[in-house]
Amino acid sequence: MDIPETFPGPTGQIITALQVFVAATSYSTETNAKTRAQYSKFSQANAKDASAKTWPSRAAMMVIYTPAFVVSSALLFLGLEGANLPIDAISIPAPSLAALFCAIHFAKRCLEVLFVHKYSGRTDRGTPTMISVVYALYATLVAYAAGMEGHDHDAAVTRLGVGTTLFSVGIAGNFYHHYLLARLRSLPGKDAKSKYVAPRGGLFRCVACPHYLFELFGWLGIAIAANHVNVYLLFAGMTSYLAGRSVAQNDFNRRTFNEKAWPHSRKNLIPFVF
Repeated sequence: MDIPETFPGPTGQIITALQVFVAATSYSTETNAKTRAQYSKFSQANAKDASAKTWPSRAAMMVIYTPAFVVSSALLFLGLEGANLPIDAISIPAPSLAALFCAIHFAKRCLEVLFVHKYSGRTDRGTPTMISVVYALYATLVAYAAGMEGHDHDAAVTRLGVGTTLFSVGIAGNFYHHYLLARLRSLPGKDAKSKYVAPRGGLFRCVACPHYLFELFGWLGIAIAANHVNVYLLFAGMTSYLAGRSVAQNDFNRRTFNEKAWPHSRKNLIPFVF
């Protein structure tokens, strides 16, 4: 039986406790306008403030995702080449499908920032810097958790298939809805590049944040592929975080658009449910 493990010892207990705390508090943090992460449309920075305290939003988003991509890719490379490198004193995790998925996820996010998304504002430097550290730690956690030995081979085959399916659906659905958002910002007229347009198409007809829903499919796929308690807790934390931001996004849409453009009965994240 392929039973999920946790990180051992006092350090593992501290990591687990911190993850439980994050999962328990992120939802309320993100639904509160005073405490939510101040980036993207929730940034408080003045779009015309080009001071040293802010970054253009595109640069800020690259700061958020690039370190995690570099960390996850480096750990994969070192795991593959570890036997040929003079790093015996450092514990390098074995390469894993979950770590590969993590690298793909953050590579995709970097590419979307560069070539898909449309940006018009600025973001304070502190928020993306903090998030970049958290995401880099997440990438490290996935690599080390999934690289642990002791999985049952027969159970792992089925589990990896389920994880791969969920991750693939998540990546595809997330990209599709990001594309829909970017296309709306590219519409001619009404200064669409700097004004918000009511999202439509795909699952936007049902919920405010289908891209978050599919991102969670991806994280669940990573967690199942890793089959580790701490990666499941990472998924729980991301669920709490993105659920809270979906509430904030839906509130923003209701304030910004009329009932016809954005029905107030539309759900936040899960069609017909939440």
